[in-house]
Amino acid sequence: MRVEATEIEGVLAITPARHGDERGFFSETWSRKAFAEIGIDLDFVQDNQSLSRPAGVIRGLHFQVPPTPQGKLVRVLRGRILDVAVDIRRGSPTFGRHVAVELSAETGRQLWVPVGFAHGFCTLEPDTEVAYKVTGPYDRACDKGLAFDDPDLAIAWPVDPAAAIVSDKDRRQPRLRDLETAFAY
Repeated sequence: MRVEATEIEGVLAITPARHGDERGFFSETWSRKAFAEIGIDLDFVQDNQSLSRPAGVIRGLHFQVPPTPQGKLVRVLRGRILDVAVDIRRGSPTFGRHVAVELSAETGRQLWVPVGFAHGFCTLEPDTEVAYKVTGPYDRACDKGLAFDDPDLAIAWPVDPAAAIVSDKDRRQPRLRDLETAFAY
């Protein structure tokens, strides 16, 4: 497993080893022991999967506040995405900054998004499937969001934000300056 630090401490790009032959490949995408050795010693309580039919779908930026915050381990089962994590921990030296990492089914690269970060992605290919493990169950009362197109975040999405395919909910999320964050550094 290859582990890459990103520009923001705690957000990691992780590429599990693949063992292949003429039949295809085998990869261990998560191991409690291996992940604990790199500092991710958490229990995952739920697996989620999404399918986005067209390229240019943006999902996010989402997060959950206490008492049921979520860390996420994100990977792509089919297609490619630009995966984004935004630091929303008040007092953090990287508050409001983001990390953007391309993930694909071809590479098997994953992104670890810790609690205290808003998460979202943009599909780069049609029929893209994304799977992610989370450390807290879905809780509608704790489900929050951040505007994906907030100019203060300056995320270079691979699609014009006005042309992006986005849910009504995600089009109405608050900007960072108006966000009441429950996370402290």
